[in-house]
Amino acid sequence: IVRVEEEDASAYLARVRRAKEYVRAGDIYQANLSRPWTVALDDDETPGAAAALYRRLCAANPAPFAALAQWRGEAILSSSPERLVRVAGRRIETRPIAGTRPRSRQPGGDSREMTELAAHPKERAEHVMLIDLERNDLGRVCAPGTVRVDEFMSIESYTHVHHIVSNVSGELDDGVTPIGAVRAVFPGGTITGCPKFRCMQIIAELEAAGRGAYTGSLGYLTRDGRLDLNILIRSMTLSARQLSFRAGAGIVADSDPERELEETRAKARGLLAALGGFP
Repeated sequence: IVRVEEEDASAYLARVRRAKEYVRAGDIYQANLSRPWTVALDDDETPGAAAALYRRLCAANPAPFAALAQWRGEAILSSSPERLVRVAGRRIETRPIAGTRPRSRQPGGDSREMTELAAHPKERAEHVMLIDLERNDLGRVCAPGTVRVDEFMSIESYTHVHHIVSNVSGELDDGVTPIGAVRAVFPGGTITGCPKFRCMQIIAELEAAGRGAYTGSLGYLTRDGRLDLNILIRSMTLSARQLSFRAGAGIVADSDPERELEETRAKARGLLAALGGFP
């Protein structure tokens, strides 16, 4: 590694303050704003090096929806904890994450962080709002009366953060294909905000640069119609001599800009840890 560059904190803090103005004006309820890191490498990376880094990423930041894709000298390396959508037969499910706290290194600190996260009014309200968004998305392609929340606000702990996670499922309506199901839920509401379309406009304005693979999806579609896609968070893109990744936070009316900044850093730690021993 030649150098690691993190976007200047002041730029992100300014974006958070501007997003809060949009919330107060009634344009949106919540928006997910991200910030970039870039890592310059000292020589051209090969597919073998990408696979080695992916193994390190999985070791540093284990996650249930990890994936590696390589093509034409580029690669996406993902240790995502979040499922965008799964289709098996007529069953469809999405597993939104909204609500984060960093892991604590103090005795008993993890338990306190988890308790605070589960009970925090802002985090709960934000999570419920995004569950409703996902229920609405599934309702567009599911048989009436079949959409339900079958897991509500569980706490999942990862190497560097705790998350609030729920599961929303339904039965696909007649004639809905797996691709039609993807169209209904993509992009995930947890990485845009609510309402989706206006949030995407505001994100494009405030972030100013395209996200690339970040917050897209990676997964598989089989010939018999089974499908499983993640959301590309905790994920890196490798191209020539550069790695790049982003981390974000959900911004609402009472967000503390400094705390949201620290949330992005907590989410980035697993990726940075994977780079610690990378040649």
